[in-house]
Amino acid sequence: MTAATEPVLVIGAGVQGLTCGVVLAEAGRAVRIRTADRPRETTSAAAGAMWGPAQLRPAERVLYWVTRSHAEFTALAREPGSGVHLAGGRMAARFDLGDAVPTEARLIPDLRRCSPEELPEGFVSGYWGTVPLIDMPRYLDHLVARFQDAGGDLQISPVASLADAVAESGTVVNCTGLGARELVGDPGVHPVRGQGVVVRNPGIDEYFIELTDSGEFAACMPHGDHVVLGGVAESQEWHLGARPEVTEGIRRRCAAIEPRLADAEVLGEPVGLRPGRETVRVEVEHYRGGRIIHNYGHGGCGVALSWGCAFEVADLVEG
Repeated sequence: MTAATEPVLVIGAGVQGLTCGVVLAEAGRAVRIRTADRPRETTSAAAGAMWGPAQLRPAERVLYWVTRSHAEFTALAREPGSGVHLAGGRMAARFDLGDAVPTEARLIPDLRRCSPEELPEGFVSGYWGTVPLIDMPRYLDHLVARFQDAGGDLQISPVASLADAVAESGTVVNCTGLGARELVGDPGVHPVRGQGVVVRNPGIDEYFIELTDSGEFAACMPHGDHVVLGGVAESQEWHLGARPEVTEGIRRRCAAIEPRLADAEVLGEPVGLRPGRETVRVEVEHYRGGRIIHNYGHGGCGVALSWGCAFEVADLVEG
């Protein structure tokens, strides 16, 4: 079996692993994904989620990844059943955001400053714009279907070590997120705990996201019949159970923004551990005669960067 016909082994079936699998399989490569968790059980399934500017490092590469991803999500919004749709809404802060916006924000076609009347009480600055929103459970199903339709092989089968991985395939794509801490031995990867609240939609079709460095914020992502509310970002926290006091805080913050959410029926309380890292790692490592393409450390921006990172991974696989 030649290197071109040997299946590429992708480890992990969150949004990074599945997107890499789709890009490689649709390009004609044989691909096997091995994962410890089913896609709907991964951290990705707990995300809100939306495409948006990503203040991560390395900045120039992140700009490419997020720009490429915007194009893909905009196209996916035209596909029924993808779980992606375009929605207008507000990105606001309790401090003055100024006039400078991230470069990638220019991709938002109708971006404009909010008038004071458009801002909730306590907020002093904000922008209005239309962005892709992603209903993650449905979207992960969409990616699985695309991957398998392209001939990809998805196995619920954890990979014990990198040595086992390169023994199975000479080309390995590592999309293990927080799992890279153990699999790769990378202590720079750390958990950033997120918790959300899924409620029945009382008639909301606009998103809201609070821009803040705080570990607590208000977020509202409508997806048809339900709304995902957020959120928290708790660094170095490993707890996977939903905390009632966190749910109460999220509901209180979101109801202050949109009163119709105050009594909305709770449908779920998803929890996920985002893979925090000082810089996103997308690079090749030569290991025991094989090549490992690492793709992890995206923090809370894994969805927003996913397509751009996957296309770069595919280039590295071929390179």
